[in-house]
Amino acid sequence: MSNRFCTSASSTFIPTIPVAIYSHRRLQFISSLTARSYYIWTAARPQCLSSLNRRLCCNSQQHSTAASSSAATAAPASFAEWSGLPSWRRSEVDNRRVWGDKGPVAWSGQASGDSHTCYSQTLAACAAEVLLTEDPKQKALLTHHAWQKFQAGGMPIGHAEPPPQPARPTLPQLVPPKQVPTPKQSPLPLPVYMLHNLAHVELNAVDLAWDTVARFAHLGLDQGFYADFARVADDESRHLGWCLQRLEELGYAYGDMVAHSILWEGAQASTGDLAGRLAVVPMSQEARGLDAGPRLADKLVGCGDNRSAAIVSRIALEEKAHVAVGVSWFTRMAAAMGEDPGAVYRQCITSLGQQEALRPPYNHASRQEVGLKQDWYDRSLWPTGTASVSAQAPTVSAACNTGTQKEVQQHAISPEALQSLKHRMATILDVELCSARRPDLGRKRHKCLQS
Repeated sequence: MSNRFCTSASSTFIPTIPVAIYSHRRLQFISSLTARSYYIWTAARPQCLSSLNRRLCCNSQQHSTAASSSAATAAPASFAEWSGLPSWRRSEVDNRRVWGDKGPVAWSGQASGDSHTCYSQTLAACAAEVLLTEDPKQKALLTHHAWQKFQAGGMPIGHAEPPPQPARPTLPQLVPPKQVPTPKQSPLPLPVYMLHNLAHVELNAVDLAWDTVARFAHLGLDQGFYADFARVADDESRHLGWCLQRLEELGYAYGDMVAHSILWEGAQASTGDLAGRLAVVPMSQEARGLDAGPRLADKLVGCGDNRSAAIVSRIALEEKAHVAVGVSWFTRMAAAMGEDPGAVYRQCITSLGQQEALRPPYNHASRQEVGLKQDWYDRSLWPTGTASVSAQAPTVSAACNTGTQKEVQQHAISPEALQSLKHRMATILDVELCSARRPDLGRKRHKCLQS
């Protein structure tokens, strides 16, 4: 079963034992390690954040950008990373914010006023600032400015409290998915209908990338993790700008039809679960773009709108990097915890109730190119009994999120067991620190601990 790295932005980590430990087998509640309460999933062997982070960063390769001097984690030996990911990470700031006659071109204009300037001094604070911005165009411009500042160097990751939901403009009205009209029911022309839906997807993608940066900044992961998702946010803001531009060229605007919030609602399930966030957003929601992008472009060509089709094709091509980033970090996390990434992915999806994000048809070639194996996402290939795990998962997830008094009493352990656990975890951390400073002494103490 999988070890899941759960957390919440409001959690206060133990100074000497900096992370709670999780597995999907048994849930126990630990109530007196600090003034806060911590859930520990005891089937897993003890892992601490320092250990996990070191393993995530082992065998690393340097990002060759001014934004980060930290290491980009090398993939496990059994995992073939997308070949285009290193060049995407090394690429300079992309200023092609306008769709020209033959493709994307650099924007020759200049933003006016302070509304397009991100004044926050940390990357996490920039993320929160963008999330609190209502206007889609301003959100895209703030995102690009924040990424430019980070790429220029010297900006720390920092900490920030992300809002529960991103700010949204008055229009479009958000309704349940079943109330969104079909193409035949919509008064909008088919190309406009498809572009409006895509603009809404890209707007959510900008917010989800920034939310990932801000929500998990307190974990202190490798800087390359935050740099990757800030770059994703900048890419998505560029895609959003192209869609908004094309809608205006066709005489329409974002907000001319209703939309749903199912993408954000799906991501909300993973607000306290880093593995779940990676599984749901880049590896499932973004992967849908690999499936739908080529089909959408073909439909636009059939409508005679080659310009819109070119925009959609370009967006679908650039989405490969975003899925690959999620697969890369997710696979490293699974390897650091000694788990099979496919099993962890399936468990994340079922426990968070996100099976709907895996509906066919699939673009198997594009998915597998970026590292998504078919037996991960194709539910017809899942091992027997995988889906049944989800029946128990909501109780576990609810317990981790709510911590009601009834659950506290049910899963409480004795003070003696708690003291023993604290001693064991502190000893493990001590051995790891000794190993880092004095490898020879660390090996001796490890042998004593085993004996």
